[in-house]
Amino acid sequence: MAIPRTRPGAYPAVLSYGFRPFFLLGSLYAGAAILFWLPLFYGQITTSSVFLPVDWHVHEMLFGYLAAIMTGFLLTAIPNWTGRLPVQGLPLLALVLLWLAGRLAVFFSADTGWLVGAAVDCAFLLAVAAAAATEIIAGRNWRNLKVLLPVAVLLAANVMFHAEAHYQGISDISRRLGLGAAVVLIMIIGGRVVPSFTRNWLARENQGRLPSPFTHFDAATIALSATALAAWAFFPESNVTGGMLISGAVLNVMRLARWAGDRTLRDPLVLILHVAFVFVPIGFLLAGLAVVLPETVPSAAGIHAFSVGAVACMTLAVMTRATLGHTGRELRAGIGTCAVFVAIVLAAIFRIGAAFVPAEEVLLHMSATSWVVAFLGYAALFGGMLVQPKLRARQPNKAPS
Repeated sequence: MAIPRTRPGAYPAVLSYGFRPFFLLGSLYAGAAILFWLPLFYGQITTSSVFLPVDWHVHEMLFGYLAAIMTGFLLTAIPNWTGRLPVQGLPLLALVLLWLAGRLAVFFSADTGWLVGAAVDCAFLLAVAAAAATEIIAGRNWRNLKVLLPVAVLLAANVMFHAEAHYQGISDISRRLGLGAAVVLIMIIGGRVVPSFTRNWLARENQGRLPSPFTHFDAATIALSATALAAWAFFPESNVTGGMLISGAVLNVMRLARWAGDRTLRDPLVLILHVAFVFVPIGFLLAGLAVVLPETVPSAAGIHAFSVGAVACMTLAVMTRATLGHTGRELRAGIGTCAVFVAIVLAAIFRIGAAFVPAEEVLLHMSATSWVVAFLGYAALFGGMLVQPKLRARQPNKAPS
């Protein structure tokens, strides 16, 4: 999809499109936060946050890293949907600074007070929702207003997270609600880009069976899955919730099977989208089994299948493709890019495994190492592209090695 022309200005290239600063900062923060997390988990270092260490970790992955990448994606996709100029320059800088302020406010909330920290942190997602809604409404792109619902739920979950942590001492419902909103966003957006990019590549490189178009089956799958995730957030121990989650796993497997992913093995940029979406039904299955078979399947398995698997893998897959395409590079994965993809998939596998055998801390460390390699690897490979102007069409395209 062609990007609308940007408005000329005196600002640097990194502020010309939303994906540039947020993908760069998000990837750096994801890698650095996990490097910080394990010493924090073992009590070797501390934060100045009112959050318990585990709450800080959960919060910053959901409302720090994910919020940044989601913002970068939305601010880049919405101009394609509406035909309007993107948010850029000083308005974009204001959003970036607000995100950074949120990270500092959470980290130093013990000094500023929980309410000040919560207000500064939650202001970012509120501003993003307002900016996205303004652009979609101004462009009369009514059908994409539905994308704002998971964003609004993520904002509500963030507000609830701060409140739960303050009044209860630890977050509970808000963790699952925030993660559920992220999974719904993947089912909506991923359900659009995965078959679309697959169709485009197959039509050009491997003619034959193509992905099925979006039908009432896809809509029903998203609706049932979203309902199951809502039940999981508020009634995590109900057998009805477990049954709904397992049903969501079955339906999402059927949905994924309709996208011809088995025919994309020759293109890592397309294949990784399918691999990332595989973790959606895996997460539903493990979360459901943890409800109905709590003594056999730990709840952490489903949580990390969703978070490290579906969310991290899909965001890295989309970040990579968007960076190449929107900076004028060829859509081709080099050796370094493939290594990033392998690393994040391994991080998910190791983390799910660590949930089943928590005594084997080596799996936790292997997952953390793979995660850091993936995100700092992305920053190293693509950081230069994100801060430099888009290549002119006449220049040779070159993928990172």
